[in-house]
Amino acid sequence: MRTFLPALLVFFSVISLTAQNQNDGVIGGNFQVDVQSYTPDSLIGAQNVPEKLRSNAFLNLNYTKGNFSAGIRYESYLKEILGFSPNWGGKEGNAGIGYRYARYTNDDIDVTIGNFYEQFGNGMILRTYEERGLGLDNALDGVRTKLTMIKGLQITGVFGKQRSFFTVGPGIVRGIDGELLLEDFLKNFGDNVSILPEGWRLRFGGGVVSKYEQDLDPTLNLPENVLAYNTRMTFQAGGFALDAEYAYKINDPKTTNVNTYNPGRALYVNGSYSAPGLGINISLKSLDNMDYRSSRRSQLTDLVLNYLPAVTKQYTYRLLTLYPYATQPNGEIGVQADLLYTFPKGSFLGGKYGTSVNINYARVHSIDSSRNLSDSNAIEGNLYNTKFLQFGDRVFFDDFNVEIQKKWSKDFKTNFGFMRQYYLKELIEVLPGTGAIKTDVITSEFIYSMTSTQTIRLEIQHMAAEHRKIDAAGNDVDAEKDANGKTISPKLDNNNGSWIYALAEYTIAPQWFISVFNEYNYGNEDPNRRLNYLSGNIIYVKDALRLTIGYGRVRGGILCVGGVCRPVPASNGFSLSVSSTF
Repeated sequence: MRTFLPALLVFFSVISLTAQNQNDGVIGGNFQVDVQSYTPDSLIGAQNVPEKLRSNAFLNLNYTKGNFSAGIRYESYLKEILGFSPNWGGKEGNAGIGYRYARYTNDDIDVTIGNFYEQFGNGMILRTYEERGLGLDNALDGVRTKLTMIKGLQITGVFGKQRSFFTVGPGIVRGIDGELLLEDFLKNFGDNVSILPEGWRLRFGGGVVSKYEQDLDPTLNLPENVLAYNTRMTFQAGGFALDAEYAYKINDPKTTNVNTYNPGRALYVNGSYSAPGLGINISLKSLDNMDYRSSRRSQLTDLVLNYLPAVTKQYTYRLLTLYPYATQPNGEIGVQADLLYTFPKGSFLGGKYGTSVNINYARVHSIDSSRNLSDSNAIEGNLYNTKFLQFGDRVFFDDFNVEIQKKWSKDFKTNFGFMRQYYLKELIEVLPGTGAIKTDVITSEFIYSMTSTQTIRLEIQHMAAEHRKIDAAGNDVDAEKDANGKTISPKLDNNNGSWIYALAEYTIAPQWFISVFNEYNYGNEDPNRRLNYLSGNIIYVKDALRLTIGYGRVRGGILCVGGVCRPVPASNGFSLSVSSTF
């Protein structure tokens, strides 16, 4: 089968290109090749990689003719780049067709056979998607049908198995979802039929997902059919919007929830208001036992059926991403508030070109529960009590951020920021005994346009970090008072401490981007590990082609996208990335 796959890829390409030349269809797609070399570096903990060179690559080919489309994706992991699950490359590397589909669509029906991605609502009971940077691809393999025969009403049904690297998981997934856009639906009964004021929009939705997996456990009586459902509503009126969703899952004992028979629940509410120069967003999320998988034996991000929206800010500045928050599906409650205000041009604070201020605050707690997430023996009789919408005593994450963007002239602008954060490392990274980290981060960015095509950008960032031992309640261990009454507590040994980061980037638009940057761990308690992580990149862009060449050290840490995370090991070496769209 392995030798047949490349031949199938070539055959598909020839047929599609021939059809295109005959004006009988259109072919398109994209590809990307990432290559990384590895040099042993014991100082940063970079492991010895026997292959010395590893690569990830893919090629998408899509063919369209009228209402019909089809496509394949050929993937190669020889072997997988460090940080991706070793299941991608296996013992000796893997390559093959990891995604293929055929689709027919018209005004009334949309049918897909093969692989597909789907999401019901915010994804809390079903979201299959690809996040290549995390090595995550949980596509369904089966059949999907969307019906839109009535204006304003769409019904979606799915049936399939989830992708698990180059195979599929054992569970069978079935789901149906409906979404009703009220204003459009009422037009089926006459153009003038309406119950909402002009400009208001109201959308209702609900879905049911069930996964089947045979019970082979010799000791526990496990449910073979695990059902989850959601109900949701979206309301828009002028600049105001409200999105709310509630999800429920029946008991689903497995390793990741310590075999509890409690049901799962999730609530997500997001409200926003926007007007010229003003944006306000407030979110609330509460979760209890909402780890939902098509196989109860899977771990990490493999065979995850749902997605739990994050209520923490997703940062892009380097030091701000050092301690990102990972959603805790077994139990958390959190809030986030975001304010963006732009002072008008010509005002005292706005100046000639305007000034924008962004303030963000996020806080995540344990839910009020009799369950102790750090103690696998704390669930008596495989059940526990929970006050679903009540904040527990333990703080998982606390984050306050202020960012000020100002344009001083047509050629020069700046961005300054401050962040204060509390990060419960031992829970978020599942590393008992590592305590918590408190950080203060200052960021500064300077952008100067020398000409219409040439720009210089500088970044300077500093993180003051304090690592603390904590008890089960999240309090400092053996805290004492100094002469002034200030609380002091012992620091953890062998922590990374404080950092400083600097970047210089030179752009010659639209083709060249050249950057050099360095992270210095000057606050490490071990003097021998106060290291520089110096790196550089050159990016060349021409039309749809993008080429990136880099070299340097990469610190180990956690990479997160939208609250979903994976560990990234330290490395040292060259990197090459080539991508294009056609």
